[in-house]
Amino acid sequence: MISTGPDIWRPFDGEPVLTPAMTGGHRSTPDEEIGRLRRYLEAVVADRVCPVHTAVAFNAAYFGYELGGEGHGNGPFDLDAFPSLTLGDEVPALPVGALVRIETGSDPLYAEIVYKEGRHPGVEEGADVPAWVSGAPAGVRGPGELSEAPDPVRRELLVPDLAAFGSALQLDEVKLQRFRARQKWLNKDGHVVVDARYGSAPQAGLDDCTAFVQHLLTHQREALVSPLVPVSVAHLAGSGTEERVKNALSGLLDTIDHALRTSDNLRSWGHYALTRTRIGAALGQDGPLGGDDLRALTGSLERSAAPATHRRRGLNGSRTVYTAIGPWLRGVDGAEPLLNGVEYAVTVCRANLAVADFVRGDTDNGLRVGSDVRITLDDDFQNGGIWRSHYPGSEKADDSDPLRPAGRGWHDTVHPPAPPRPVAVPHVQCVPQEEQPEDKPYVDAEPADTPLVDSDWIGPPNYLRINDSEICWQTPLRLAHLIEDRLPLSARARDGLAYLGTDVRVRLELSHPGGELDVSEEVQEVLLDLTGETGMLRNVQWPIDFFPGLCLYIQWPRGGTVFRVHTVELEHPVDIHGQLIAHRYDAGVLTREGAPGSDRDGDSSAGLDTRRLVLRAVRRFGRLTPDGHALLDRAALPRGVYGTTPAPHQVTALEEAVDELLAEDHLYPAIGSRSVNGEPHHPGCDGEPPIALIGYAPNPVVVPRPGSGAGAPSQVHGVAHYVHGFLRRLPAGLNPTEAQRAAYREHCRHVGKADGWELPPGYTFVTEHSRRR
Repeated sequence: MISTGPDIWRPFDGEPVLTPAMTGGHRSTPDEEIGRLRRYLEAVVADRVCPVHTAVAFNAAYFGYELGGEGHGNGPFDLDAFPSLTLGDEVPALPVGALVRIETGSDPLYAEIVYKEGRHPGVEEGADVPAWVSGAPAGVRGPGELSEAPDPVRRELLVPDLAAFGSALQLDEVKLQRFRARQKWLNKDGHVVVDARYGSAPQAGLDDCTAFVQHLLTHQREALVSPLVPVSVAHLAGSGTEERVKNALSGLLDTIDHALRTSDNLRSWGHYALTRTRIGAALGQDGPLGGDDLRALTGSLERSAAPATHRRRGLNGSRTVYTAIGPWLRGVDGAEPLLNGVEYAVTVCRANLAVADFVRGDTDNGLRVGSDVRITLDDDFQNGGIWRSHYPGSEKADDSDPLRPAGRGWHDTVHPPAPPRPVAVPHVQCVPQEEQPEDKPYVDAEPADTPLVDSDWIGPPNYLRINDSEICWQTPLRLAHLIEDRLPLSARARDGLAYLGTDVRVRLELSHPGGELDVSEEVQEVLLDLTGETGMLRNVQWPIDFFPGLCLYIQWPRGGTVFRVHTVELEHPVDIHGQLIAHRYDAGVLTREGAPGSDRDGDSSAGLDTRRLVLRAVRRFGRLTPDGHALLDRAALPRGVYGTTPAPHQVTALEEAVDELLAEDHLYPAIGSRSVNGEPHHPGCDGEPPIALIGYAPNPVVVPRPGSGAGAPSQVHGVAHYVHGFLRRLPAGLNPTEAQRAAYREHCRHVGKADGWELPPGYTFVTEHSRRR
């Protein structure tokens, strides 16, 4: 049960619910502070009729959303500065959490955007959608038709909460119904459909929270730094510089998202949270969109792809169906009145949670064994979410998370699945000893170090943001980079630096949260080498715990000579065959270049025992999957290890090592096939003779962080807790002292207002202080 008692924060009546520790993310925040924030957010979710997105929860905690109907009505907002929306217009894209003004021709409607989804013009009536729509990037109008526009446009449906600012700014129901009926400023469901224009394609691909931070720093900047918020982000961050404020906002959103997701009273779909009681009550209803209808939804996802059992011409072959949740819900008899306003967002989240529960509880990683249909989430944005149903689901092993949107519809349309590729090492028949010519006796072969066959295509760089001010990209650290103390640049950065010439000294700033980093490694002077296709930073001092596959996030401000590189901690560290990994990594690179015999001191099979020679060969030469699996033709193993046909006793030793590694689950067996020209395939192809394969799987095991287990010591109480200055509402008839007025003006000067502000009527200022927990 969600508490609404006196321990729930009331804005301006107690110290702020956001704290400086939260700017570093949830891992740096004490449990006591997380708990206090969580109790307030639970009350906010229970108070609001809409699902509460992480960005909406931030607005509540930062601007002081008041429970019981006031909402944002007392917030520090300039309503006329809100971005303007008009139904059907092309407008700059807005994230969930944006505070907007909906034009009506007379009195505008003030609202908070609490939900949005794509409304692709390629989707007609009905729940089945064309495959190419699922996962399509912004600006795409048809299958394979990539937009060439620098600022792509995407049709989006925005759900506004028209009650977010309390009764004073809320129109009466009669007038709202009239607006809906006319469909001039709101559509018939009370939503706003617009053509959202993005500044660039990478900007359109930003996650919700990153897009919201950018929105806060631009459209909502004045309210963000207002001295009328419970506590300013500049105080929380300890600085008002752009970078510190931006990082602090990201940390606050991470903490808020964690508080929502870890609540026992809430459930989340993506970044949207609802109370468990509300979800349960709806599932218990017998009417439209109740439990029976949502169970019918999950059943339809299975039936849509499963072949009919009685057909005149027998069973069909493979079949893939893409089902959009929004249109499916609208097709339920009697559902239309229940999909108006914010209730549409609530119902979409409930429906997706119902499907997710079905996938978690009634399938094997998405596979319904009885019908052989695999059900996976393919797009979590378009039309309420698009689910993919594929038959036969067992035709290919799939270890990916079925609830992580894969975008297979668009990808498979643009890049149709190719026939299975041959494994990296061709099949080699070992010549039996009795067939060897007498003048060429066997000799012991030495392990070979042949080059990696796929070193150019694994772990390619991925652009994260490209705009007028900066280029940001992500790339995995490669073994060669560690050995040679270098870091390749992106081609775009190289072109932007061409005016400097080559062999120029530049600065590298390295951030490795949670890892080992010497002071000398944090800021380095490195050599800029612009020769080659992409250019390179040389003489880089890589920290001791950097490893092949570690994901590096690189930022280059255009026109500058500073490169900023940082890593990102995993939420839960993992152990992969004895290697503890606490930061994001590329599984393919880790498998290839983290094999036995490969480290920053070199790459050689010299000195490895037979077991490690086998593991090295499978990981280096097996067919690689994106999640780091490697499969090798078992008959090709001797040639993979030695580069030639080894002596019989060496072949026997290899086979014994393989058997041991299989028995200990360090490797796993698989079956493929061989084509007429000798190429091995996996999965096996019809009509080809089967062959034995051996595979390596990373199998990461989650490792609890120190102090996170059930036996972890409780927090020490009685420690000093620093509280930043904040506004507090005064009881009627009381006034602040002159000292408090002066302290408030000083507080404002710290935020950035040179001459300060005066205290608003009815408020006092509590100066910073320490208290005991």
